[in-house]
Amino acid sequence: MAHGRFVSFEGIDGCGKSTHAAHLAEVCGKIGVEVVLVRDPGSTRLSEKIRALLLDPENFEMARECELLLYEAARAQLAAEVIRPALLRGAWVIADRFFDSTTAYQGGGRRIDASFIQKANELGSLGVVPDLTFILDLPVEEAARRRAEEADRIELEGNAFAEKVRKAYLALAEAEGTRMCVIDASGSMDDTFAQVAEVIGTRFGGKRS
Repeated sequence: MAHGRFVSFEGIDGCGKSTHAAHLAEVCGKIGVEVVLVRDPGSTRLSEKIRALLLDPENFEMARECELLLYEAARAQLAAEVIRPALLRGAWVIADRFFDSTTAYQGGGRRIDASFIQKANELGSLGVVPDLTFILDLPVEEAARRRAEEADRIELEGNAFAEKVRKAYLALAEAEGTRMCVIDASGSMDDTFAQVAEVIGTRFGGKRS
């Protein structure tokens, strides 16, 4: 994977990560970089089916361990089918979530043991690690206000759960160091993306490899 780049976007629901991941993919594509935009869970036939199970509000009885393993199963398929091949041929992969979401949501939110989460993430990611991860940080109340669509099963957990997840993300960023970059997402889309673009330019120097 010496030639590709892997950039992931993380944060609580409503922070704007999907929008900014798509915008970065569009910008990179315009300058001639091959870009593969993915969402986790999802972006393969099998992973999308698992996503539907995970987010369906009717599946309210889902055990936290079942939830964790479903996320990892979807991720393993995504990594094997899409992410690893793209990186090996030199493409940029831009992901709307990856394994840090599991650390924050199932670890910080569901309180599953951290060592178990780490082992599950290693298996589910097939050893693939982002080169750079943006955490778009936004107060929980503002994130809830920005969400326009009907709430899914995870979003229905409410603001107290989302606050646990937000704190887990910030703690993770502090522990991880250089791989992660916390971005203040409270401003406009242009302001937030300007921060993202500056970090990309500094980290990768505008180069493909």
